[in-house]
Amino acid sequence: MSILFKIVYYGASTLMNRVLSILPMKQDRVLFLSDVRSDISGNFKCVWDALDDHWDKVTSLKGDRRLKRSLGEWFAQCYYLATSRYILLDDYTTSTAYIRVRRGQELVQLWHSSGAYKKFAHSRTGEDGDIKHIHQGYKRYTKTICSSDFCRPCFCEAFSLPEERVLATGIPRTDIFFDPDYKMSRRDAFYEKYPELQGKKIILFAPTYRGTKVEEATYDFSRFDLDRAYRELGDDYAILFKWHPALYNNIRFGIEKAYDYEKYPGFAYDLSQMREINDLLFVTDILITDYSSLIFDYALVNKPIIFFAYDLKDYEDGRGMYFPFKEYVYGRVCRDTDQLLDAIRAEDMGSEKREAFIHKFIDKNDGNATQRVMDAVFGGANDNLRSNSGGRNR
Repeated sequence: MSILFKIVYYGASTLMNRVLSILPMKQDRVLFLSDVRSDISGNFKCVWDALDDHWDKVTSLKGDRRLKRSLGEWFAQCYYLATSRYILLDDYTTSTAYIRVRRGQELVQLWHSSGAYKKFAHSRTGEDGDIKHIHQGYKRYTKTICSSDFCRPCFCEAFSLPEERVLATGIPRTDIFFDPDYKMSRRDAFYEKYPELQGKKIILFAPTYRGTKVEEATYDFSRFDLDRAYRELGDDYAILFKWHPALYNNIRFGIEKAYDYEKYPGFAYDLSQMREINDLLFVTDILITDYSSLIFDYALVNKPIIFFAYDLKDYEDGRGMYFPFKEYVYGRVCRDTDQLLDAIRAEDMGSEKREAFIHKFIDKNDGNATQRVMDAVFGGANDNLRSNSGGRNR
């Protein structure tokens, strides 16, 4: 986005927001707004499904920040931002930087990750003394959610919110981990699509990206010797690769080059196109990750985890973490392919550390998070709207 375009875009968007804010705010309107999600999924879907038909549910979605909305989509977004009683986010969203939150309006961050791992938002202002890239929309949030009381101070710092506005509700999308029918249906669907993997142990390789900005997301693919893994593990294991959405977009755009999966039939699969990684956790026997917030969800699966942290010092010094890395670890830490292959075969559980980890970071991810979010964000509005509407349906 050129400097001139940014000036024109933000200027026009700011002006449009102020003009449209003259219109009445619709008390029953909920806007689901995302620059990184092209459909209603994750936390959005949980809340969408929990809101009954008396609500006016609208969307403004796109799958990548670099994609531009059409003129019609931009105008609709401006209109909904100005007139919706509730605006729900799942990540930082550019348009919240230019709006003025109206009296009585709620701008709620349904943060996509559990726990508090990599520093984000205002927690990163100390990096090289450079604070110019901090997104201004963070300042406008009226509430945010998190997965435990222990994590609340991290979100207070990240979003500059007082503690009473950081809601330890749990993360709605994790409710599926406590639904045995859902988990079974996802397993059945997976093996129906990949019957050749029946009887193999499934390794999920899902690291986070490297780089300061998501638009520059990268990863050192040479660190993991896939050829050797295929030779030594191919008969008994299969590896599913799930790259971070930002990195996967750069792979799709030809900016980054990953593995040639066709060289490893029946062993290596790229499933990065699946937006929700949690469905893959129900077929995973061993997770390989690093500094990804996936570790918080995977703790609920009770299966072995391996931390492939080949660049730990560089990552800690650069991106930064809320707590020392050792406080997050509940499995083996590996720095090269030799250690990684040994850890795969060992399948260490680290049960004691896992229990302490769950209690500290995700104790509110207990199957009731969606209901807590509904109570904390909407209160009795759902029931009031139903009674005041006389039972009407939209």
